[in-house]
Amino acid sequence: MTALFALATSLLWGLADFGGGLLTRRIPALTVVVVSQLLAVAVLGTVVLATGAWTEAGPQLWYAVGAGVVGPAAMLAFYKALALGPMGVVSPLGSLGVVVPVSVGLLVGDRPGLVQFAGIGVAVLGVLLAGGPELRGAPVQRQAVLLTLVAAFGFGSVMALIAEASTTVAGLFLALFVQRVTNVLVGGGALHASVRRGGRALPEGGAGVIRAALPALAFVGLADVAANGTYAVAAQQGPVTVAAVLASLYPVVTALAAYAVLKERLRAVQAAGAGLALVGTVLLATG
Repeated sequence: MTALFALATSLLWGLADFGGGLLTRRIPALTVVVVSQLLAVAVLGTVVLATGAWTEAGPQLWYAVGAGVVGPAAMLAFYKALALGPMGVVSPLGSLGVVVPVSVGLLVGDRPGLVQFAGIGVAVLGVLLAGGPELRGAPVQRQAVLLTLVAAFGFGSVMALIAEASTTVAGLFLALFVQRVTNVLVGGGALHASVRRGGRALPEGGAGVIRAALPALAFVGLADVAANGTYAVAAQQGPVTVAAVLASLYPVVTALAAYAVLKERLRAVQAAGAGLALVGTVLLATG
């Protein structure tokens, strides 16, 4: 069950990243974050009310608040790093965040077997290669590397925090709701600050572009929510080390989605990475 839920997390995160990447070509990135999360808050708020999940409130929700603060900050750092480029370096480095939840798992007592340790190594290498790293000395700004590492640490921290935010299904709904409300507050504050500095909140076509994109924005927001939920379940089923690595295969999904939808040609290194990620998945699931 751990492998199943963790792989579902990769699928959902990969598709959410792909959808978000397409949307940011037409709509400012901060606006995509805020609107998609607002739509997720509306859906999750309805679920919390319908299930009575508010009765699960407790100190563990501070983990959800922490995830809600760290998530947007990590995403903003990642977007800035992508802007500085080169993307072929930034994208695979961003997946290094898996080190955080894996380290947490080892600290709390996870002891994968030899086959699973081999699977972790193969899968992580596959994820790095699937991002299409530029291996021929492409110039990289130091700021881009630092921002990417900050983003990676943030992504990994969100995985670790959300796994601790609940112990029941109802509690998970509430934790995800709190996380998304915090996302909106943090992202909205950043958007307001950006506008005050002369940035844009609306795309060139105005609010009509956002209205037309609402279904896609809702998909991105809800897929991200669902991914956090399936990861929390996978991590609770344990071991966390296996759940974290399998959940971090989402760059492979994003690359394959770009190949299928946008007809982007996979480089040889990306195809090799996808294959290694698959091998690592098999080792982790069967070890």
